[in-house]
Amino acid sequence: MTEGPRARARSNVSLEQRAWNIRRKALLMGEVQGQGYIGQALGIADVLAAAYFHALDYRADDPEWEGRDRFLLSVGHYAIALYATLMEAGILPEEELATYGMDDSRMPMSGMASYTPGMEITGGSLGQGLGIALGMAMGLRRKGAGAFVYNLMSDGELGEGSTWEAAMVAAHHGLGNLICLVDFNNQQADGRSTAMLSAEPLEAKWRAFGWHCQRVDGNDLKAVVAAFDAARAVAGPVPRVIVFDTRMCKGVPFLEQREIAHFVRVEPEEWGKALGVLEEGRPQ
Repeated sequence: MTEGPRARARSNVSLEQRAWNIRRKALLMGEVQGQGYIGQALGIADVLAAAYFHALDYRADDPEWEGRDRFLLSVGHYAIALYATLMEAGILPEEELATYGMDDSRMPMSGMASYTPGMEITGGSLGQGLGIALGMAMGLRRKGAGAFVYNLMSDGELGEGSTWEAAMVAAHHGLGNLICLVDFNNQQADGRSTAMLSAEPLEAKWRAFGWHCQRVDGNDLKAVVAAFDAARAVAGPVPRVIVFDTRMCKGVPFLEQREIAHFVRVEPEEWGKALGVLEEGRPQ
């Protein structure tokens, strides 16, 4: 069995290639349905590549292995990005890619734990993931497990009171095995996140709530990897958070330029164009 990132680190596939593969798989799934949260998938691909091929401990052939790190997708509509990652990791077979969003598929458009191997929770309604994550972290600590719990959430969830209640509880209980990942793409359905309800100064807020906080460019793989390493290395019973500033539709410039990108409109003839543009930027 393959156990954790140490075995995967011996792979000759670079993280850059992993992130590119995730983007490509997400675009192919979007093409199947002609729609999807593709902007978020392209933007978060570097973070997911670093998470699954550098930071997390898991067994691809045993997604429920008790010793695994838990990865929670609080932001359920990012499911297309996680499916692409689970395929890249060998947890989901790539042959199922063409079933995305269809009846009886194991990959519904919004993530559901009862359908998909490797999907720890049914995420969204937004703002619930961090509370679930702290409960998991408390349970693992009581069992004496050494696993980490990662919770991926969106910047829109920073406007939910339940998020900050969970943040207070996690710090109060000293959950050093909890790592929150915030995708700050500054986009919501109604416009810019900062215009809807600004959470700034964000790092200062997390630190005031008792968390170890980092903020990095989420599309700079070296910075992302370093942030994961630093989060895991923090000494003491302190919960950790990494805020990733990401760019919607990263890797497909003509989509990056679209002002409305939360559910970016891609015309039928543009899927092939997007895949072609992505191919031009394939890592060597």
